[in-house]
Parts: sequence; structure tokens; C-alpha cells
Amino acid sequence: MRLRTSSSSTSSSTPPSHLSLASLSTLFLALPAVVSANLNCHDIGAKGQHFDLSPLGGPHQVHWRRELTDGAPGVFFNTTFTIDICDKLKWTKGGNKDEECPHGTRICGVERREVSANETEFVRAIPIAGDYKTQNGRTIDAQWELLRDSKSNHDTNLQGVRGVLHGGKYPFNDKKGVDQQAIVEFICDHDRTGLEGDETDDSDKEDDDEEDKVKRDDDEDDGDSKKGRSLQFLKYWEEEQDKGKKVGVLRLQWRTKYACEDAKDSKPGSSSGWGFFTWFIIILFLVIASYLIFGSWLNYNRYGARGWDLLPHGDTIRDVPYILKDWARRVANTLQGPGSRGGYSAV
Repeated sequence: MRLRTSSSSTSSSTPPSHLSLASLSTLFLALPAVVSANLNCHDIGAKGQHFDLSPLGGPHQVHWRRELTDGAPGVFFNTTFTIDICDKLKWTKGGNKDEECPHGTRICGVERREVSANETEFVRAIPIAGDYKTQNGRTIDAQWELLRDSKSNHDTNLQGVRGVLHGGKYPFNDKKGVDQQAIVEFICDHDRTGLEGDETDDSDKEDDDEEDKVKRDDDEDDGDSKKGRSLQFLKYWEEEQDKGKKVGVLRLQWRTKYACEDAKDSKPGSSSGWGFFTWFIIILFLVIASYLIFGSWLNYNRYGARGWDLLPHGDTIRDVPYILKDWARRVANTLQGPGSRGGYSAV
């Protein structure tokens, strides 16, 4: 985020008549707000219910194999859909960037044509959903609803949450490109973690650290193929929506215990809120920040103070390093003791 600053002449020794306390507070408190995200997998909210889907984080893949119905028969296309509900997908190290979705993508479909039994050729990469504010201003605009509140009779008996994720477009930089969206249904299943039969994207990624690689390995170990895949591809098609506008729609189904409304209560060591120590640190920080802001504002307006003199008890704060240094020296002298005495030792 770029902050616009304006410079003013400092030749005059007379301070302005006032400095807005509100402006100082707003600037101070607004800085952490820039890190907020539109989709937070740690807290998915729908009609008062909250789900923590962070254990499903990381890139996961499903496949869609189809035969070309128009034209030459026997031509097959294989599309790999990769989803990460917690973070943007990373590019493959040393890979061809033209064969991957743009940065900011959460769900990407890469389509390849089967040339032979062991050979495929790249066809296209379809960004289904993601945040692309720096590229074209499009956002994921995640919309969540409980399955039991669905209009479909089939879903009324199910427990879980459905997410509709936006932002994608194909071709991505074409004004006439087709908008994309993903409908992901997280269905409650107490017997599944959501990683059964999982196929992760284990290729080396840019900005990958060792923790990411270990996490992908652990996900593969947790998979139980006997139960079948928890994450399943249902359908990908183009449909007409408002005013006959075509939209590409990907539909996925994900069975997991983390989509159960009692998931938080079943987690070992789970807590309904932050601990006392966390609240104590937050309150202490806010009190100190408020005191410094108000004291600086008061010194500026009443005395025209500048620099260190703005801070309340500025002299004491400046002396802190010297006080600590003197205290450390005393502690060191105490630990060392009086030292050895000079002269000859007794025989």
C-alpha cells in the first residue's frame, strides 16, 4: 500500500494551532487493516455458524477426463483442477508460466490433450477463482450458505456449508472472456478428515519452504484410498446466467469432519475464545498506544513540542538504555563477586 505524504515548510517555529487526535489514531489503527483477506479458511461464517477449514489447506487436485464429441472421435482431454482454499496457488519452479494460472488464483484448471498413452500436450489454463486486484480488480467474493438452508430438497438433510467463489475469467486478459466461478460443497462426515484418497500437487513451487513440502508429504500419508476420495469433481460446464451472460461453473464436493457444526467442540484442546494472556497483551498494547498518542497530541498542541519531546516522559524514555546498561553492569559485578585479593598466597 502506498501512503501519500505531503511536505510542509519547517522554517517557522510556530506550531499549527492544533493536530487532530482522530487523524493520528486513525492512521495508527488502520495500518494492520491492509492484511485482511476476503477468504479466511480459519473462520468460514454462514448464518451464525463458523467453520475452521484450515486443515484442508494446501494444493489438492481432482481430474476430469472427457472425450471430444465433435470432430474426430477418440480424442481425449484431461483437465486437472487444483484448489487451495487457504492461500493462492504457487507457480512451479522452472515451469512455463504460460501453462499456469495467474498469480492470485485459488482454483485453477489446466487442460491437456492426450496425444498418446504416455504423452499429452498443453491446451489451456483456466483461472476459476481467485483475487486479482492488482491485475484487473477482480476479487474472489466468497459467498457462503449452510447446506440445510439450500433451496434444493436433496441438500436440506445435509450438514455442511457451500461456498461460491468468483474472480476467474477465461481468457484472463480478454475483455470478452467468459467469467468463471466455483461451487464447492463441504459436506459433514465425522469419519473423514477430508484428505482420504487425496492427490496433492507435490511439484516444487516458487517461494516454497521446507514446511510446505513436509505438509504435502503428511497429507499424502493421511490419505486412505479404501474410503474413496473425499474431494470429488462433479461437473464443469458453461451456463447462461443474468441477461444471457455465459459463465463457466466448476462444481466440487468435499466430505470432511471439519464441515460439521460441532467440529470445534470435537477438537482436542479447542477453546471457545482467546486465552487470558492474549487478551492481557492486547489490552496492555491498546492502553500504551492510547497513552502515547494522547500524550503526544497534548504536548504538540500545548507546548509545540517536536521529536522526542512529543512523547510523554521523553527524558525517561531516552534514559532507558543507560539505566539498563547500568543495571546489567551491577548484575555482572554481583555475579563475579569481589574478585581475588592481591599479594602472596599462604604457604
